[in-house]
Amino acid sequence: MAISQIIANITQYISEAAMRIFGPTDDAYPVIGVQPFTGEPYDEHTDDNW
Repeated sequence: MAISQIIANITQYISEAAMRIFGPTDDAYPVIGVQPFTGEPYDEHTDDNW
């Protein structure tokens, strides 16, 4: 009885992991679109040369 329960637990553990890996994503990221670049443009005169 104990061996069959251990095998059932292992099978459930592996199948839940496979469902999590190959299932649809559940990310709840907001749809914000493309953000404009607000940094400073590259200036060769202020570049640190190593």
